Amino acid sequence: MNNLSVKTNNILMENYKNTDNITEDIGEIIFSAQRSAYRAVDAILLQRNWLIGRRIAEEELNGKNRSEIYGVEIIKKLSKELTEKHGKGYKKTNLYSFYTFYKEYRDIFHPVSGKSDMLLSWTHYRILLQVHDLKARAWYEKEAYEQTWSTKTLQRNINTQYYYRLLQSQNKSAVEIEMKEKTLNYQSDKLEFVKNPVIAEFMGLSANTDMTESDLETAILNNLQKFLMELGKGYAFVARQQHIHTEKEDYYIDLVFYNYILKCFVLIDLKTNKITHQDVGQMDMYVRMYDELKKREDDNPTIGIVLCEETDEDIARYSILHGNEQLFASKYKLYLPDEDELRREISRQKAIFQLQQKEKAALEEVDADE
Repeated sequence: MNNLSVKTNNILMENYKNTDNITEDIGEIIFSAQRSAYRAVDAILLQRNWLIGRRIAEEELNGKNRSEIYGVEIIKKLSKELTEKHGKGYKKTNLYSFYTFYKEYRDIFHPVSGKSDMLLSWTHYRILLQVHDLKARAWYEKEAYEQTWSTKTLQRNINTQYYYRLLQSQNKSAVEIEMKEKTLNYQSDKLEFVKNPVIAEFMGLSANTDMTESDLETAILNNLQKFLMELGKGYAFVARQQHIHTEKEDYYIDLVFYNYILKCFVLIDLKTNKITHQDVGQMDMYVRMYDELKKREDDNPTIGIVLCEETDEDIARYSILHGNEQLFASKYKLYLPDEDELRREISRQKAIFQLQQKEKAALEEVDADE
């Protein structure tokens, strides 16, 4: 048994407490065990990614007398072959991250460096690789470990230049207090590790597809899926809560269809508040990624639909890559529900849901009286 396993087991035993509340105590045992299991898996994932990066670097070194694009071609070829044989998780961007991780952290598992006793998760390191200032990166790594920053906290602090703001500030404690206030929700999410799609991919498991924020949102999406399928205009269901990973974030597209008449993917995202330019921009990113990763040569451009569920107004917005507006107007609208149809469907599902909630509350009241 290696040192990491011993440490994991010791942490579980050391954290055991008897508070005279058996339900709370057992709940904490279960949570601690889940967290320890996650950390053990993540440590192996970290080693796997480092070794893959090392192997790619060795292959690149062997080809040093070849074309400068040899390394790029290795990753391109590997991505295709590994995905076919081993499933998700081996996109070109991921393999390049593994390669960069090895190049930037060559001694991370070397006992002399001492770093093997201070390991963060793979997602932490993937975020740290965005920082090219080595002093800043080392500082973020140390703080993330010592302050037990979640990955969202780390990403937020890098995005807001927390390191540089602290250096330049006359009142460092005020900057630190502000940071802690802004990241409080990130730090209090005890189950963040369970939601990590990278771990699900590594273990060959399906990522959590029940990511909706409310019962109302779930009801709308469930019925919207049926609604589009019943239109009878060439829709084939592809995925629910499909994971899209960028360098900085993990996103989930609510519904994905393929229309075999239009020969294109149709992406649908539901927002539970007022639609913003950021929402439309995010959908444009989804569309571009889908066109790059999923669209075949004979497919038409991907369409994105952003739906907004509000108390007073329900709206829909279409998103398609610029330059295709005419195609969209003349052809696509023949096979897509228009904005009024979608708005009416959302409103109808909200009304049905609210009626069901009232009936449920009335039944619970009767049961309580009995």
